[in-house]
This record gives sequence, C-alpha cells and structure tokens, in this order.
Amino acid sequence: MTTYVYNAQGNAVGFVRGRFIHDLYGRPVGQLNGTHVHELSGSYVGELHENTIIRRGSYNPGNIGNPGNPGNPGSPGNPGNRGVRSFGAPVVTERLFGR
Repeated sequence: MTTYVYNAQGNAVGFVRGRFIHDLYGRPVGQLNGTHVHELSGSYVGELHENTIIRRGSYNPGNIGNPGNPGNPGSPGNPGNRGVRSFGAPVVTERLFGR
C-alpha cells in the first residue's frame, strides 16, 4: 500500500517509498529519519504527521547528510484530495515540494 504525502489543502503531492519521499512522478525530493523529514541534501524540513509535513516549534535535529540518489520508482497514481485538516502547527509540505 502506498503512503501518500498531502499539502495543506489536502491534495496528494508525493509518496513515501522506504525512507525516501518522492513527488507524484517518482522523482526523489526528500528523506525520512523516523518521522523527521529532510531534503535530499540533508537539511531538516519538519515532521511527518498524519501524512502531512508540519513544523513543531523550534525543534531541529540538524542536517543528516545526502544519501545519494535513491532512483525513480515510477508514479503510483494520484489518490485525489483527502480534505483539509487542522494540525495545530504550520504545514510546511511546500518547503519540500516547492509549491
């Protein structure tokens, strides 16, 4: 089963494959370290919470480094909009996906 990543409007913008996050075309855009989301370069972005990337306070675990290129697993399709949700923290999904 594919785990999708959603933006603040509830639209799917990517998916998780292993410890990497890809856009809907399969291009790698980030990496996971537990629930911590990092850019491919290793810079911290936020936390994966209910399949959305949010920023919780001033927490920053630092840079975890570049893992190399995980490849392109292809497109899993688009599940559509899941609806807007409130998380009590800013949604920062756009920082990773550039939208």
